[in-house]
Amino acid sequence: MLTVVGMGPASLGLMTPMALEAVKQADVLVGGKRHLAQFEDFVGERHALDADIPGLMRWIAAQQGRRVVVLASGDPLFYGIGKRLVAEFGIAQVRIIPGISAVQYLCAQTGIDMNDIWLTSSHGRDVDFSALVRSAKTAMVTDTRCGPREIAAGLVARGAGERWLVIGENLAMDNERIHWLKARDVSEQYEMNVVVILNER
Repeated sequence: MLTVVGMGPASLGLMTPMALEAVKQADVLVGGKRHLAQFEDFVGERHALDADIPGLMRWIAAQQGRRVVVLASGDPLFYGIGKRLVAEFGIAQVRIIPGISAVQYLCAQTGIDMNDIWLTSSHGRDVDFSALVRSAKTAMVTDTRCGPREIAAGLVARGAGERWLVIGENLAMDNERIHWLKARDVSEQYEMNVVVILNER
């Protein structure tokens, strides 16, 4: 059985009991090195996740009869590996145990309600800045190519320099920082982050 578990933004404390139990029962644990390192007591096989996703799919397909658990950052189906695994193997063969997304965590830390928020990502894709300008409230998972500084510059270039960017950096980690800045004032680069863009604070 293939199980995908959401780890939340960073810490084991944000994983659900169901997710932790799935890890405990696993024969094989698959994940990034940072994720695997958090399970010091796991005695089964470990398989490090790298950029070779097609290779990972072939490897998982060959693990018939073994309980394989894939660790996913945040929530597996919010711009995570869950989508690819379901597409490859079908939902009948994949159990998804959801986790807390970094966006959920950031909103909880800042009191921003999620009722009317547009959820999107700049991770590995071109950003539609015109759509960002039209949206009153947007949450975005970022990457190193298009992070807060690039998002802010895109907004400023379209006359939206007064928009607020709420930047959650290293969320749920010891060095967590949350910044509230107008787009026109964003000039730094930030470590692992998500961004909420607001018309008003």
